[in-house]
Amino acid sequence: MLKAKNRWDVHEHHPEKMNELMSTLNLTPLVASLLLNRGIESADAADQFLHIEKHGFHDPFTLLGMDKAVQRIHSAIEHGEKILIFGDYDADGVSSTVVMLETLHSLGANADFYIPNRFTEGYGPNEPAFRKARENGYGLIITVDTGISAVNEAAFAKELGVDLIITDHHEPGPVLPDAYAIIHPKQPGCTYAFKELAGVGVAFKLAHALSGTVPEHLLEIAAIGTIADLVPLHGENRLIARLGIQQMNRTERTGLKALLKAAGADGKEVNEETIGFAVGPRINAVGRLETADPAVRLLMSADSEEAAELAVYIDGLNKERQKIVSQITDEAIEQVETLYPADQHSVLVLAKEGWNPGVVGIVASRIVEKYYRPTIILCIDPEKGTAKGSARSIAGFDLFANLSECRDILPHFGGHPMAAGMTLELQHVDQLRDRLNNLASATLKEEDFIPIKTIDAACSLADVSVESIEKIAKLAPFGMGNPKPLFLLESVQVGSMRKIGSDQTHLKLAVEQDQKQLDCIGFGFGHLHDHMAPLAKVSLVGELSINEWNNFRKPQLMIQDLAVNEWQLFDARGSRDLNKTLDKMKDKENVYVVFQKETLSMLKDSGQDIVYLEDEGSAEKIQGKYITFVDTPTSIERLDALFENVFPERIYAVFHQHTDHFFATIPTRDHFKWYYGFLKQKETFDLKKHAEALARHKGWSSETINFMSQVFFDLEFATIDNGIISVNHQPPKRDLSESSSYSAKLSQLELENTLLYSSYQDLKKWFDDRMKQSKALVNA
Repeated sequence: MLKAKNRWDVHEHHPEKMNELMSTLNLTPLVASLLLNRGIESADAADQFLHIEKHGFHDPFTLLGMDKAVQRIHSAIEHGEKILIFGDYDADGVSSTVVMLETLHSLGANADFYIPNRFTEGYGPNEPAFRKARENGYGLIITVDTGISAVNEAAFAKELGVDLIITDHHEPGPVLPDAYAIIHPKQPGCTYAFKELAGVGVAFKLAHALSGTVPEHLLEIAAIGTIADLVPLHGENRLIARLGIQQMNRTERTGLKALLKAAGADGKEVNEETIGFAVGPRINAVGRLETADPAVRLLMSADSEEAAELAVYIDGLNKERQKIVSQITDEAIEQVETLYPADQHSVLVLAKEGWNPGVVGIVASRIVEKYYRPTIILCIDPEKGTAKGSARSIAGFDLFANLSECRDILPHFGGHPMAAGMTLELQHVDQLRDRLNNLASATLKEEDFIPIKTIDAACSLADVSVESIEKIAKLAPFGMGNPKPLFLLESVQVGSMRKIGSDQTHLKLAVEQDQKQLDCIGFGFGHLHDHMAPLAKVSLVGELSINEWNNFRKPQLMIQDLAVNEWQLFDARGSRDLNKTLDKMKDKENVYVVFQKETLSMLKDSGQDIVYLEDEGSAEKIQGKYITFVDTPTSIERLDALFENVFPERIYAVFHQHTDHFFATIPTRDHFKWYYGFLKQKETFDLKKHAEALARHKGWSSETINFMSQVFFDLEFATIDNGIISVNHQPPKRDLSESSSYSAKLSQLELENTLLYSSYQDLKKWFDDRMKQSKALVNA
């Protein structure tokens, strides 16, 4: 067996609903099932999802507070009032700032932007920034992607005589800021039809309302924040993402083209992965390491030389960010291993002085990926006596709700069920850790700490084709709420398997089923090559894609998890260097089974769990999941008896022999008849002197002569004294099978033929039969 890394949750099929979607919209079964898995059950909802462009955007004025905000902004523009856009330093905040600033500029506003420094100011609106804005003559501040938690800061703005309009999408707290206007689809009393907009989505709606028409030229910018902020990609988010990606593929934005070039994505088709893994991280890197202003300037730049310089600079920051993330991740892992073991902590709260607060969210995600525990990474500021950081969660543990239970020690926090940011006093870090662990212990079960892979459908290789994958692509763009579909291929035969990559860390499989074949690639799965036996039937979970090479297109599966759900046989027979062979099999789950004392003495310093079966009764001692049969038993029956109560997940067959007892041909009755006649003629025969010559004369081996001589001795057909065999002229009537030597040789031959000289398939069948018989007896 080979266990999967994750729990596999395979969606159930709903035949009636599938048939309705298929017949109404002319969909394939696979596409219909994928829509149902996403909660899209009616034909109208499916049509809207698949053809979102036809349905357009909702009226922005149905957002609570929109009328009041638009009137105030137009008034400011009309009177030449200075307007400040107050943004955030991540990709959503940067893109929100660009959307709002370009909109205001196009309307003739006197507007500029301000994004706080993550390191000196922290997240969100702050009083010093508001005071400075007032001093610089700003009478109106519009927040984008931030502000819904700024209760004190809103009150301060009012004291300053500054009107504050908040646009945000983060979870509202129990008390809302007393602002001039709040535009937030989740605020109490807001009946807007779509609640899951990103910060840039809310800014885009305000831009729509201000302009009187959908600002289509800003869709590619809105798509960046929407995809990078991991909001659910359905409804208006899906519309923004799809139209934005289409626009980005033909973009004329100088800054965006420079950024795509720096990311190595120019000239390639842009999709959601381009934004999620190339564009978004580079924009985020700026605000993680310094002020986010260069990212805003890049996206708004129309100067090719300036844009190229900014793009190269930002790409360099991203490389630096990657190094910092790796270093902090290593230090965080060390803390877990030495101070807060994952098996003793349901929530990991890790803190250290000197960690860069700009990257702790990424580090938290890495720790969650490794240990699958809700994780908070905090940067300690000893001078201020504070700890500031980010949190990431797992399914079943609502971060925002559980952190809300700790509001008394969290003066500043905000976020979502799966991610949050916070600042607290250093003295409260241990208390936060204890309280969150207590909350988690009360809600999470042991199985909750095993990652879940939600699988859209189990399918056969017959279902996989270039055409079927192209139809699945109609569901793109994929992301949160609309994940890239995962498929399960159950118990397919491994046709070929090899490690690939310069460091051999990746795996390539060719699997077969009903005369169909599919190539499968597993990045980072190379280590499993040695844990899958030949002829294994493997179950694979992964994403389907099309491999295009030399104008030839064929389907492939990108592996995300795999399992072998049957016991496996690994064949190491014939290995010359026993110790070297066994070294490759060392594992805490593995038990070396030894039948011979000579082998036992050879392995005394191996450090491995060894069971010496000196009699059949000792079979009860074997408890390992994996069993290595190091040498051969004295009889096939001894091995047979072992499987009366042993059901290993793996068997490693070595069956080392210290002496080779096998010879090519067991003497036939004609052999014995001739040899006995020969001895009758000779009366006596010196085996020591003449056996070898006789063997050469007959084309036999000397062992054959010695063996037949021993059989005659057993049957009292002859006597042997000091190597001289003498025939008995009046022998008793006995059959060859009555000779203990003859019976032993037959048993030895059967044992060697079964265990040593059989094919891999025959040996596996032999073990299969024993285990099936034993399980049948156990279940009887």
